[in-house]
Amino acid sequence: MAQYQLVMRSGPNAGKIYPLEQAELTIGRDTTNAIAINDAEVSRRHAKLTLRGTEYIIEDLGSTNGTFISGQRLSGPYTLRPGDLISLGENIVLMFEAASDPNATMIASRKAAKAAVAAAPPPAPAPVAAPPPAPAYSGQVPAAAAPAKSSNKTILLIIGGIVLLCLCAFSVYLYFAPESFWCATVPFLFPAGACP
Repeated sequence: MAQYQLVMRSGPNAGKIYPLEQAELTIGRDTTNAIAINDAEVSRRHAKLTLRGTEYIIEDLGSTNGTFISGQRLSGPYTLRPGDLISLGENIVLMFEAASDPNATMIASRKAAKAAVAAAPPPAPAPVAAPPPAPAYSGQVPAAAAPAKSSNKTILLIIGGIVLLCLCAFSVYLYFAPESFWCATVPFLFPAGACP
């Protein structure tokens, strides 16, 4: 079982997984490589991976377009860490990651889940939430007071209409008032001797 793998993030086989199962393997365009990538930017023998202890070391094999780790061109051997991005030229990007056995994980997860359920105490009843506080009004009138505001407008309109009607009636009276009323009220408006 491979401990590490390369996953192609971009290139001709995006999403393809290459398990690293050998102590030494090469990456290149030639089909004799352990990881063969058919792309014009990949040299025939582009890079080499070597297992040292539990870690893989990557080296560029004098490729034309270079080998890059997370954007930095390799100038010598480099110890890979899970999550490192390996770029071959401009188009090929491989991610180095730890391989896992999905079946082993699932079995362990089921056993752990069964043990946790058996050992767990019964759940406590959920607390009852307190009702939310009444909303604070900032410059707003509650909905119940809105009709009173409407009736106030009606009363003001009625009073305004009555005042306006009285002013109109008084104006009409003054317009048709006899000349003697005007002479007695505002005598300075009339020339001398015009009022009786």
